[in-house]
Amino acid sequence: MRCPYCKNLEDRVIDSRIADEGAAIRRRRECQGCNRRFTTFERAERVALQVRKRSGERIPFNRAKIIAGVGKACVNRPVTQQEVERVADDIEETIRAGGIEEVSTQEIGLAVLDRLRDLDEVAYVRFASVYKDFQELTDFEREVGQMLQKRTPPKAGSTAGELRAHD
Repeated sequence: MRCPYCKNLEDRVIDSRIADEGAAIRRRRECQGCNRRFTTFERAERVALQVRKRSGERIPFNRAKIIAGVGKACVNRPVTQQEVERVADDIEETIRAGGIEEVSTQEIGLAVLDRLRDLDEVAYVRFASVYKDFQELTDFEREVGQMLQKRTPPKAGSTAGELRAHD
């Protein structure tokens, strides 16, 4: 490791510790030339993910695009920025855990829909309307109808009137 002060290549490691919740190793080093100390971080290199668009074009994976899309769907909804970022983190982690280097925009879109369904139903419908290219009111009706069918059954003792009052 080159010393940031004198540019000498000879140093010795004084201390090593785990950093960033195990994602990195922090090393304190002492330059053999000028005896000054400096810190380095060692991280595993991540494989560059590629996204295959519908046109066949391949572009680098961009987490910010997921955040932007989910953020637009969640405008004026009770969803925090941290929740939006957690969706993007979860999708990226899932893709990387699969060990693949290329993912389609369709797979990313479906992953976003899956997470939005649990996060906020209105944001889900907003995202679905763009992602699935809704053209008519019946497209919205169909999607909402499917969502209502997949909802969990009402709690014991609830009446239909109580459910409508809370929707």
